Amino acid sequence: MSRQRDQDGVVGVRDPPSFKVDDFILESDFQDGDEFYREKAEKELRETPEVVQQALKDIRVLLQGEPNLVVPDDDEFFQKFMRPCKWYPKSTYELLKRFYKYRVNNPRYCNNLTPNNEKKVLSSEILIPLPERTTQGCRVLLINAGKKWNPKQISIDEIFRGVMLSLDAAMAEPKTQIAGVHVIMNMEGFALSQVTYITPSFAASLTEWVQRCLPCRLKGIHIVNQPFIFNMVYAIFKPFLLEKTRKRIHFHGTDWKSLTSYVSAKALPTSLGGELVLPKVPLGEGICEYFCWFEKEFEASNRNGYRSATTR
Repeated sequence: MSRQRDQDGVVGVRDPPSFKVDDFILESDFQDGDEFYREKAEKELRETPEVVQQALKDIRVLLQGEPNLVVPDDDEFFQKFMRPCKWYPKSTYELLKRFYKYRVNNPRYCNNLTPNNEKKVLSSEILIPLPERTTQGCRVLLINAGKKWNPKQISIDEIFRGVMLSLDAAMAEPKTQIAGVHVIMNMEGFALSQVTYITPSFAASLTEWVQRCLPCRLKGIHIVNQPFIFNMVYAIFKPFLLEKTRKRIHFHGTDWKSLTSYVSAKALPTSLGGELVLPKVPLGEGICEYFCWFEKEFEASNRNGYRSATTR
């Protein structure tokens, strides 16, 4: 996705989405960031005006070798993919190809992926983008995959599609492109009956997307409140995990000191040892409306990609 522009190319025609309940204020931020983010981008991503200018020129040349791949000829679009690749054009080119080939090869997860089509999962409170960034500028996505998840009402595929939407919306923000995202998997109430819905083929598809196709700086995956039977789930995923990914998965249980050593307390709900007081009223409907603000961007994004199915 990209931020909407008017006929003169000015960003921000619409007010950015926001959802407010008490002290819970979820707002998208399309500003480029202050000196903190500029220094972080230069130090961690090699982002200087000279590197950026050359990289944008080079990626356009490389894409000429992939004529069936149709993407916007737009600096902002390329920026989203180049930042996770530290502005290396060849790495970005390979990421773009993998990203769009995944869409072709996995229609069950990727076809017609828009918020309006995923209202059921977006309003379920299984996926909650938390409003506060960490001290390092990261966004935090909370996934309640335990007692909030009834597989007979919301399928595992729908959760995956919702995660794709959530992270894609987050990556529309320049600050998030630079700082990255932490994902927290809250497994409280996870039951043996739910394990059967998590198959090796699903695990393979999910890990392929996370490890090879996701244009995002995934800083950490944090498992909390996990019961003993979660070991069965991890055993399903483990054969597909690269060493780099394994190092980013952290099992905390109920050790909130451990969790806050990775994710700032100010960004975490009080139920997870943090300082953020979540409202007692349901959040699902408001969160769903927040995502639906991006509907046109997702519709436009769905028009990008390979024009030929010969990408398998």
